[in-house]
Amino acid sequence: MTLRVAGVLSLLLIVVSPVGAVQRLTLKVTPSVAFAPATLVVRTTIEPDAQNRAVEIVAESSDFYRSSEFELEGDRSPRTATLEFHGLPPGTYEVSATLMGPGSTVRARTKQEVDVMGNGDAGN
Repeated sequence: MTLRVAGVLSLLLIVVSPVGAVQRLTLKVTPSVAFAPATLVVRTTIEPDAQNRAVEIVAESSDFYRSSEFELEGDRSPRTATLEFHGLPPGTYEVSATLMGPGSTVRARTKQEVDVMGNGDAGN
């Protein structure tokens, strides 16, 4: 019986314990579907770290590209950065965020797909 209880407790510890490292960077884009000309709100959450130097946010489709970069002050930077992309034309966009460290080394990257529909796309 004791071995069985130990096994159950071990299983619970595995399920409850965090797996892997803390996520350095997360991304949330709203809305995920919009009508052109669209405004996308991009919110990044950045785990504080002395090695953080900048975050670059990109919205890219086959016909459009827009980016913005924010400098960070390591672990003294705000945890969240919010950016709005205005006037996006129709297309399927890959919105990405890249966290950079010293010497422009990539520390983390994440992305989300967003659809911006034109007027003729709604009925199809």
